[in-house]
Amino acid sequence: TTTPSPCTSTILSAIHQHPLIQNLHSSPQGRIFQVEYAQEAVKQGSVVVGIVSKTHAVLAAVKRNAEELSSYQKKIIPVDSHYGLALAGLASDARVLSNFMKQQSLSSRLTYGRPILLSEITSRVADRAQTNTQQYGRRPYGVGLLVAGVDAKGPHLFEFQPSGITQEMVACGIGARSQMARTYLERNLDQFEGSSREELIKHALRALNESLPQDKELTVDNTSLGVSGLEENFTMYEGQQIAQWLDTTFENRNDGGDDDAAAPAADAPAQPEAAGESMEVDS
Repeated sequence: TTTPSPCTSTILSAIHQHPLIQNLHSSPQGRIFQVEYAQEAVKQGSVVVGIVSKTHAVLAAVKRNAEELSSYQKKIIPVDSHYGLALAGLASDARVLSNFMKQQSLSSRLTYGRPILLSEITSRVADRAQTNTQQYGRRPYGVGLLVAGVDAKGPHLFEFQPSGITQEMVACGIGARSQMARTYLERNLDQFEGSSREELIKHALRALNESLPQDKELTVDNTSLGVSGLEENFTMYEGQQIAQWLDTTFENRNDGGDDDAAAPAADAPAQPEAAGESMEVDS
């Protein structure tokens, strides 16, 4: 046998340290760096929250905009009539996965004449994502998903991670500053199972609000909701559709309360300016 030259050994060492090669091999500590990089993308996304009860599943999300002149990013995507998803991370990756889920959902209806089970669709997404963690020339999806809805087995909430792991949850929060939202969810966990539709929505909004900086608040501009129930298709609510929920959930907040809303009509043009200030959430 021939001994590799020092030059060859140096080249081989450099190759094995390249991120694309590390994508295929674990480190001595068992870490796969490309998966960890993808998980960091999830942590940089704005926070999303999901909760389920006996009768309903709710998704809530904080939307971001790149600058004051741009529109807000879409954070909740309806997939089929009975479920949808909320994303944290790369929106382009979420679009690819949501399109895959829509195709699989349509295939189930055409082939079997029934809506796909949420456990089945999340399993298929997980298999697709896991393949990217072990094939050369591919990268893991840089997005985390909360998939929520109601199927033949009842309301469900699943968390999807870039590594290909999925797990069913009672309540969950992912994205930037989501730890504070999860703390609220853990504190109120016992209340969720028996909550009504309205109570569940309020819990989701409160958990979302916990993740915001103290000088920010939820508004009709930066908040999205998705709701599904035993007798209700998955429906997304945005803009003025959620104004009443925000008012009843945060009745005592100092900024943006009913007192401001009761100002003379001449002050009405100033309202868009206040909404513009809320665009800085999580920036």
